Amino acid sequence: MQRVSFNSAETYEPDEGWRRVSMAGSEDVTLEWFEKPPGHSSPMHDHANGQVCLVLSGELTIYTDDDAETLEEYDSVWLDPWESHRVENTGDDIAVGLDVFAPGRSFDFWTDRE
Repeated sequence: MQRVSFNSAETYEPDEGWRRVSMAGSEDVTLEWFEKPPGHSSPMHDHANGQVCLVLSGELTIYTDDDAETLEEYDSVWLDPWESHRVENTGDDIAVGLDVFAPGRSFDFWTDRE
């Protein structure tokens, strides 16, 4: 067993106010807690990992090339590997969520783009 303390976990801020925290995981699956300010959107992107996005509070709209779904507290969505998408906080409050990636990944996904 490997415990990860939220307060000492690896943290990355791809944009101002968009914070991601690497939680427990492995090469098989990783969990990233995140918070996103109102109006913020990630860029359209894709990756080799399947992804579950679970909203813990607030509102997020997930856009793909063909669709859009607005998620509220405790709603979730599955994104297939290589499915282009972006995630936008379309609500008035900070949105908090949890992303689950399979197979697992690291923050290198974002930092290698810079």
